[in-house]
Amino acid sequence: MITARSLQALALASFALIGAPLALAQQDLRSTLFVEADQALMAARAANAELLAPATFHRAMESYQTAENDLARSRNADRVRAELATAAKTFKQAKDTAESASVTLASMIKTRADATKASAATFAAEQWTGATERFDSAVRKLEAGDVRGAHTRADEAEALFRDAELTSIKAQYLSQTRALLAEADQSRVARVAPKTLEHARALLAQAEKALNENRYDTDLPRSLAQQANYEARHAIYLAKTINTMRDEDRSIEDVIVSYEEPLVQIGAAADKVVQLDKGVDPVATDLVAYIEKLREEATQSNLDLVDTRKRVAELQEEIRGLDEQLGGVSQERVALVQRLEAEARIREQFTTIENLFKRDEARVSREGNRVTIRLVGLTFPSKQANVLPAHRELLQKVQKAADVFPRSQIVIEGHTDSYGDDEANLTLSRRRAEAVGAYLSGNLGVPSFRISAVGYGETQPIASNDTPQGRERNRRIDVIIEPQLDSK
Repeated sequence: MITARSLQALALASFALIGAPLALAQQDLRSTLFVEADQALMAARAANAELLAPATFHRAMESYQTAENDLARSRNADRVRAELATAAKTFKQAKDTAESASVTLASMIKTRADATKASAATFAAEQWTGATERFDSAVRKLEAGDVRGAHTRADEAEALFRDAELTSIKAQYLSQTRALLAEADQSRVARVAPKTLEHARALLAQAEKALNENRYDTDLPRSLAQQANYEARHAIYLAKTINTMRDEDRSIEDVIVSYEEPLVQIGAAADKVVQLDKGVDPVATDLVAYIEKLREEATQSNLDLVDTRKRVAELQEEIRGLDEQLGGVSQERVALVQRLEAEARIREQFTTIENLFKRDEARVSREGNRVTIRLVGLTFPSKQANVLPAHRELLQKVQKAADVFPRSQIVIEGHTDSYGDDEANLTLSRRRAEAVGAYLSGNLGVPSFRISAVGYGETQPIASNDTPQGRERNRRIDVIIEPQLDSK
């Protein structure tokens, strides 16, 4: 029995079978009929007719959309052609009008583009709206043949666009500084840090003056605004610090000592004993000289590296030339190439290991084919040699580093500072090295036959034992990975 639902499904299937070829035929017909109108539409849009000849472009679009609707309803083809002809003709008119406007109203159009680039619609919305209304009025008057009225509206729009542009630039460069100064005023910073706050205000005034004089050269005002931001933040910080010191009733001596401490820490990082009995100037001079020397050495090292790479490239080219002359490759040459390739692999593997660790976890260095992992993040309780659970994640990274060279030998070195009995330090350093080795083997699966542990006590310092920071650096565990040259 045929139900109503079955008849409905059959009808839908029939329409689908009939409609598919009809849709294809309609698409082919559209591609034929709309060629000229589509080309005219693209040309009008390329001339920015939607903006510069809006009324004419709108009329053209109405004819174009009417043609599309008529085609979709399978109406008379001649009617579709007529609408398309009107659309194409009107698009061409819109294009011509837009091109004329781009010359007649060129100055206004440029100011609008400048304001757009400065994001005036976002940062100067009210001015942008007013300028846009006059812009639209100007192009419509020109479109209607009212040239004088168009120029009047264009002059008004241009002035507003320029104001909007400047307002937007100031908002982007100076608003943060103004907000900081407002915060400073609210916190009464001027009462305790007046000089720094006044410096911030002066820099802001200079930045605004520079923008007023030349809004298109923003490098100077941006730099001045950044300096003003810093001085404003600095003033707020100074005010908070000074008020805190007053509340805590701290003496001038307390303040000076607290501000000397960072210099002591910097000196310790440079492995220097900082003595401030003659003030901070001699210490600062010494540290500046030390840093400048390091910079010079680093620059020279980079130059040497570039020169070395150049010489290596030249040698490789010479080797290739000798190969061609000899007409073959000697056994020694093959061995050398294989060794160079193995060393290149080790360099890549070293980079892999280096990337495993954060700076506060380990320092990774390489000397020849030996890789040293200095575990700065691994510490022990005083006089103890137990690996704490908190260090599992760090030692897991050591295990991963060991896996990078699966055939390598691993030497774990323990070191202490110079405080305490020499023999006790030697024993403690060995016990700590053995504890790390046992943890890697027993908890993380590194084969025990690959691991050896040794303690050096205080005999191999890497920093001065005269400062707490230096002694802390000397108390360390170094993991040495010694790969086979042919490791893969």
